Amino acid sequence: MAITMNKQKLVNQLFALHKGPRGQEPQGGLVLEQFLYAICREGVTRDTADQAYASLRERFFDWNELRVSSTREIADAIDEYFVDGEARGQRLIDFLQEVFETTFSFDLESLQKKGLKQAAKQLARYQAANDYAVSWVVQKSLGGHSIPLDAAALRVLRRLGVLEEGDDLEALRASLEHQIPKLKGSEFVDLISALAEDHCWEADPGCPACPLHKTCPTGMEVKMTAVPAGGKKSR
Repeated sequence: MAITMNKQKLVNQLFALHKGPRGQEPQGGLVLEQFLYAICREGVTRDTADQAYASLRERFFDWNELRVSSTREIADAIDEYFVDGEARGQRLIDFLQEVFETTFSFDLESLQKKGLKQAAKQLARYQAANDYAVSWVVQKSLGGHSIPLDAAALRVLRRLGVLEEGDDLEALRASLEHQIPKLKGSEFVDLISALAEDHCWEADPGCPACPLHKTCPTGMEVKMTAVPAGGKKSR
């Protein structure tokens, strides 16, 4: 019970960090657009994804033009936002190509009429799909309670002790979704991304400046290592 309460305390502290308005992801919950946005969103903050997605919309006349473009042309539009612009560009092309070959359009709204599990399974069959993109669309377009977790989010949540090491992704998400209200799922994803970007880096995390360092197990461990009992900072 004490462990559960401590996890909930950390989650509540995360929500207390929110400042300012939300970003400008695709509006209207369109399945195809949210999937494309998810490819941009994974591994970066909302602000970065917003800028990359806006650059795609400005550079290409429509989704068909993006589909028939080269990965290099797409990378030129988004390279300043990602270190893997060509890889993301290829995923965008692959997804649009497969949708077009299947539906002869760029409309996936028929998924809204399917059950949630069936719609998610159909999305997962696309070559460009991964767990993050499917979970993102479930949350944004299909009305389900799903928390998209990329590598950065998993790193932060494990360091915080909110998620346990060793569990598979489905179990981790199920655990998290019991702690996060459905209406706060989107905000939670944004907060975790910002924390990963600003403080919780993969190497040499900036724990002393992190607003959660006093309650984060990793932050407290880093503090003890930096200032041992003798009072001299370790080298």
